[in-house]
Amino acid sequence: MESLFLLIPLSSIIITICAVILLWAVRSGQYDDLKGAANRILMEEDTPLKEDPLQTNQFSEGEETNKPRLDP
Repeated sequence: MESLFLLIPLSSIIITICAVILLWAVRSGQYDDLKGAANRILMEEDTPLKEDPLQTNQFSEGEETNKPRLDP
């Protein structure tokens, strides 16, 4: 019985905090565009991706490769 004196107020506080967080998320627009992120991955980017330097063997100064050195 004594545990109810602790658990009921504690659960009320937790529910209040969750409700405040949910209201903040709804009011700040977190749920406005649910399909945008799913469709964004399907769209092509306007700018082409840079070539991978490991495939073209073109490294800028100071860059190191992940390949092991063969020099003794």
